[in-house]
Amino acid sequence: MTLAGPTEARRGEELGKEMHNFMVELYPICRSITGEGVRETIRAIRKRIPLEMHEVPSGTKVFDWTVPLEWNVIDAYVMNREKERVIDFKAHNLHLMSYSAPVRKKMFLAELSPHLFTLPDHPEWIPYRTSYYKENWGFCLRHADLERLIDDEYEVVIDSSLRPGSLTYGEFYLPGEISDEILVSCHVCHPSLCNDNLSGITVAVKLAETVATRPRRYSYRFLFIPGTIGSITWLAQNEQIVSRIKHGLVLTGVGDAGNITYKKSRRGNAEIDRAMAHVLRHSGESHTVIDFFPYGYDERQYCSPGFDLPVGCFMRAPHGQYPEYHSSADDLDFVKTDSLAQSYTRCLRVFEVLEGNRTYMNQNPKCEPQLGRRGLYRAVAGQQEKQWTELALFWVLNGSDGHHTLLDIAERADLPFGKIQSAAEVLLEVGLLKECRISGST
Repeated sequence: MTLAGPTEARRGEELGKEMHNFMVELYPICRSITGEGVRETIRAIRKRIPLEMHEVPSGTKVFDWTVPLEWNVIDAYVMNREKERVIDFKAHNLHLMSYSAPVRKKMFLAELSPHLFTLPDHPEWIPYRTSYYKENWGFCLRHADLERLIDDEYEVVIDSSLRPGSLTYGEFYLPGEISDEILVSCHVCHPSLCNDNLSGITVAVKLAETVATRPRRYSYRFLFIPGTIGSITWLAQNEQIVSRIKHGLVLTGVGDAGNITYKKSRRGNAEIDRAMAHVLRHSGESHTVIDFFPYGYDERQYCSPGFDLPVGCFMRAPHGQYPEYHSSADDLDFVKTDSLAQSYTRCLRVFEVLEGNRTYMNQNPKCEPQLGRRGLYRAVAGQQEKQWTELALFWVLNGSDGHHTLLDIAERADLPFGKIQSAAEVLLEVGLLKECRISGST
């Protein structure tokens, strides 16, 4: 699938709008690493794909971590003497620092100030702040609004709870011909942040919907989890099946206007790394491929040395490298529908490469077979398109020695995988190729 022609471009525009509309639905929900906001988000996803909701109790040991207390909030505000809410959680959920402990007291500005967070360089934006693993409380506000606060007494209310509950995550499993899996993981723990949260969710959902309608060699597992603690929890609870994961992508920040960035897995040369690099190289679009480093999103858990899974991170502008990151400016207008569609399309193309990356044996390996009598040679010399088609045929015949995959051949030939795959299908039909045994359990 590409977005090159008019029909494809229209379809891409429709896809982008569809994903953005879902984002509009999810945007108001106050999410964190636990709580009702996560459940509400997963219930919304469940209307589109039949994922299973899992609950892991607070206090559960997950490797070196412990599932935290569940956090929920009803209301939070700072009110002046005139009974005006000068900071109001209900106006924007970023106003409350995530995981804030309950508070109900009156205090002067000097006492309140250490609990107020702003972005002085962007005075009209509200920052996003958290305190997951150390009990604290705080409010985030526009710096311009902070400067308008007078030195007076304020009523401070945070109607929240930190109680034993559970960590919630969603999982959608699609069985394929073999049990080897392609993993797609995204985080569901941020409140009203569109690129750094909702873009990954909406693209993952659309990918799941599409993959569910197609024949599949691989099985697919889509995870909608809280960042860091969610992937750690899933890995701890599913260690017995982790070996099935043969390829994986963490999706995050896939809706901004920046060029696509792909961060390789820890292995650096895993099939997913090569497939992604190949697809991006032949897309004709500007992109960046970077090496793995142990900081970022959940790829650092999947790629920890005890697992070393072949999981890369697919994003656009890397986190922290655009000013809107973790602020109220990461809103519905910041995310672009064409970026969502392009991100979806590139990931889907990578899945197609992985699905089609077979190994064949040339059945006529001694010199070139006669293509003309099989109807595979150009009728008129000099036709450029025919020449390229034939070049793909020759590359597949030459590379199909039972040891090299179609991706190996495409990389060496510097031809798009689709051309190599099409050539293989034609050669298979006329009996010049035989597929080698597919690896992976059934």
